[in-house]
Amino acid sequence: MAKDPLARYLDCIAACNACAVACQHCAASCLQEPDVKTMARCIALDMDCARLCEVSVALMAGASELAPDLCRVCAKACRACAEECARHDMDHCQQCAEACRRCVQACETVAAG
Repeated sequence: MAKDPLARYLDCIAACNACAVACQHCAASCLQEPDVKTMARCIALDMDCARLCEVSVALMAGASELAPDLCRVCAKACRACAEECARHDMDHCQQCAEACRRCVQACETVAAG
């Protein structure tokens, strides 16, 4: 019996889904901070990262040949988001940074083939 092509993506799909949720929560929470302007880069990276995670999940779920390439870009976005979120003391930013770091590892594994 042939191996399920989706099996190689399951860990990354889970990491990307968790990261997308963490980024969406972080962006929404950053919008509630007293000085939203200082959070602008964090919010922008949260939104970019969440979108890329969602598209990466869709390509992996469809076993697309483009999934590894998109996961490489997703890892780059997650790394930038993790670095930005780590600069802020709020719990939502710290939790997002951690989810992004896990996603970087999972995406890099998929990107490496």
